[in-house]
Amino acid sequence: MTGRVCILGTADTKAEELHYLKAVLLARGADAFIVDVSTGGDLHAADVTAAEVASCHPDGPEAVFCGDRGRAIAGMSLALTRFLAGRTDLAGALAIGGSGGTALVAPALQALPIGTPKLVVSTVASGNIAPYVGESDIGMVYSVVDMQGLNRISRQVLGNAADAMAGMVLHNPPRHEDTHPAVGITMFGVTTPCVTRITETLRDRFECLVFHATGAGGRSMERLIDQGLIRGVLDVTTTEFCDHIAGGIFPCGEERLDAVSRTGVPYVGSCGGLDMVNFGARTTIPERYQDRVFVEHNPFITLMRTSAEECAAMGRMIGQKLNRCPGEVRFFFPEGGFSLLDQPDGPFFNPDADAAFLEALTDTLEETPRRQLIRLPCALNDPAFADAMTREFETLFEDT
Repeated sequence: MTGRVCILGTADTKAEELHYLKAVLLARGADAFIVDVSTGGDLHAADVTAAEVASCHPDGPEAVFCGDRGRAIAGMSLALTRFLAGRTDLAGALAIGGSGGTALVAPALQALPIGTPKLVVSTVASGNIAPYVGESDIGMVYSVVDMQGLNRISRQVLGNAADAMAGMVLHNPPRHEDTHPAVGITMFGVTTPCVTRITETLRDRFECLVFHATGAGGRSMERLIDQGLIRGVLDVTTTEFCDHIAGGIFPCGEERLDAVSRTGVPYVGSCGGLDMVNFGARTTIPERYQDRVFVEHNPFITLMRTSAEECAAMGRMIGQKLNRCPGEVRFFFPEGGFSLLDQPDGPFFNPDADAAFLEALTDTLEETPRRQLIRLPCALNDPAFADAMTREFETLFEDT
């Protein structure tokens, strides 16, 4: 082990829990230190005081100890992000908190490098944790009981979290020498045959990083593009645009493809999953969509076929995004369907909706020698389609 575990929490209300975590980590042989992120301005027992952390705020401690809870949490969060970024002795981070404390530490942990062990024991970890995890590799543990002193439940949960952190920092996986350039590839279950064939073809020359296109997957890929870790993109599955347009649960957000635009990495994209919007259980679907075509993917996910209007909106949005990309861009249109569900006799087969996407994309995309739309007379999951995307990507990468 090199470095120490940073234990984060508000020592004004959770000192007992913080010191318990430290004791467990030390007993396991992992060095650790407590960082107080309380926002009241008082001094509490910790290895690093709240005042020391607050001093990292660009406007000074007064921006944190301001008397307004919302502003104080936001200010301490920014100060903590800067504090952790400046540490050279960090082996991992273990945080505890309720809703406020979790919101405070989350941005700082998200900013740490992927691979640095990070765990949060939180009262909100059984709900929607997407805002707290973002595109990082934060592990969330539900506290079961609120953290108001130690008891038979909290000792067990906190002890498990400390043991998990000790295991991560004391037994790092062996280093692997990266000899191949990394390529980002997006996938959904309904585009798996295409992505599987692509990765099998590329694996001898590239390290294929496959991202599940669930909103967070696309953001994770783009974060790594910005960091220079991903050298090219095979965006087979752009389905996150569907949820952005129609209000599904896995949206990409306005920033999708911006990293490709900023960096100019070679980009080969397609229409994978543009035939579907993701919702939760059938009972959660908005009333305005009740007359649409649905497929129950599992008890927790219901898929809705995109309409011609939605497909046209995606065509315009993707076209506008690609127009801002300065690097080599190829976008493949599969005339035989966008997924395993969008094919003859499939529940989402709708050539008119697919054609609406193509028309809007064609009208929007400004084609140049470096930016091209390629139509193929096959379905996205046909081997010939995967092979064509692969060949084009290999050619573009060799030329860059």
